[in-house]
Amino acid sequence: MPNPLAYLVLAIWPIVTVALFRRLPVEQALILSMLVGYLFLPEPPALFDLPLIPPLTKHNIPALAAFACCLWMYGIRGSLLPQSIVGKVLLLLFVFSPMLTVLTNPEVIFFGQIGLPGLGIKDAIALPLQQFLLILPFLMARQFLSGGGAQRDLLKAFVVWGLVYSVLMLIEVRLSPQLNMWVYGYYQHLFAQAIRDDGFRPVVFLYHGLWVAFFCMTAAVSALAMWRQDGGKRKIGYLLGGVYLAVVLVLAKSLGSLIFFVALAPCVLLLGRITQIKMAILIGALAVAYPILKGADLIPQDKLLERVASIDETRADSLRFRFDNENVLLERAYLKPVFGWGSWGRNQILDPVTGEQLTVSDGRWVIVIGVYGWVGFLAEFGLLLLPLILLWREAVVDRDGKVSAYIAPLSLLLAINMFDLLPNASITPLTWLLAGALMGHAEALRSARLARGGLNALRWQSIL
Repeated sequence: MPNPLAYLVLAIWPIVTVALFRRLPVEQALILSMLVGYLFLPEPPALFDLPLIPPLTKHNIPALAAFACCLWMYGIRGSLLPQSIVGKVLLLLFVFSPMLTVLTNPEVIFFGQIGLPGLGIKDAIALPLQQFLLILPFLMARQFLSGGGAQRDLLKAFVVWGLVYSVLMLIEVRLSPQLNMWVYGYYQHLFAQAIRDDGFRPVVFLYHGLWVAFFCMTAAVSALAMWRQDGGKRKIGYLLGGVYLAVVLVLAKSLGSLIFFVALAPCVLLLGRITQIKMAILIGALAVAYPILKGADLIPQDKLLERVASIDETRADSLRFRFDNENVLLERAYLKPVFGWGSWGRNQILDPVTGEQLTVSDGRWVIVIGVYGWVGFLAEFGLLLLPLILLWREAVVDRDGKVSAYIAPLSLLLAINMFDLLPNASITPLTWLLAGALMGHAEALRSARLARGGLNALRWQSIL
């Protein structure tokens, strides 16, 4: 169980956030409050579970505190909703479609002798509130991180804090994942999953070693992007930092994140801005299309398993386990395809005698479809994909060089995070922070373009 320090740091984080906002520009304060909170605050079960509201954890306490500071010090800049009609619809569906999930799930369901409750008024309040807390980083980043300078700050923060985190990662590579136990008094996941080959995967203060490796990959790609875009004395430092972080990523023993780095590094270093954004849209579109292809039995699972087995049989077994569970959970999701089964584990399969959960939900996509249905899935993944499409539109018509040079690598990082949501539930406040920053930049570019008299260009802009 978490020790008193775990609850103390969660409780005082709003005070830390206020101090950041009083001392730093709003862009840097927002980035640091969200990023440092994500990296160093304790994972659940360290949380505050208050009546009628979702549990307050490291994933929403920093967002709530930052949102309060933004309201108090800067107010709301314009509408909280995106400018485009599609963006407005997706955001409203994301927050409020769980109410329809509740309305379509009033019945108790049974697995043999085991029953799960139907959804009621409390759920109709708690689930939309939970969605609102999840989307808060997106809303704030859209308003305050829309400028090119803020996006440079975001990439730089990934690099700096990636270097800081790498020291803790190396400690756990050598000594095994112990930092969370030493500091907060508990281990946040299954220790066996941190054992890989003859060594250990670092976990530090995140949920799983896969999350740590993904952040290390993000920091390494960001360093290479900064090396390409930035000049001055620190240029060589970014290159050395990127190489060092790539070495740490290898030591983190996560094949998926390593493949992502190998795929993104050449794109960031060699491709032009528009080509990078096109690549990001392609990756994001594949993530959105995967469940449809999966349902139509168009995913070559056997060939993928054979290919992975030729590299590592253990990883092939892990992938086979994921595929098997996806198939079972997708079949259950099809029983309530529109708005899903809702909370309380109703989307899972339980043992009819013991009540033990027999299925495992790894991918974010299958979790969302099971809980909130296809409406919830399209709303969530659509909100992540839409900024990439809007940025591509603005980059194509950008004749005055107004598009930030940093949006291309950030677009690739957002897209690869979307792709990682297929095998993992690795959506974090940083995911929404990236999406909001890119959405805000695209909207700022569109507003500037229309102000220059480009109202007749790209007539489909009224929809997107």
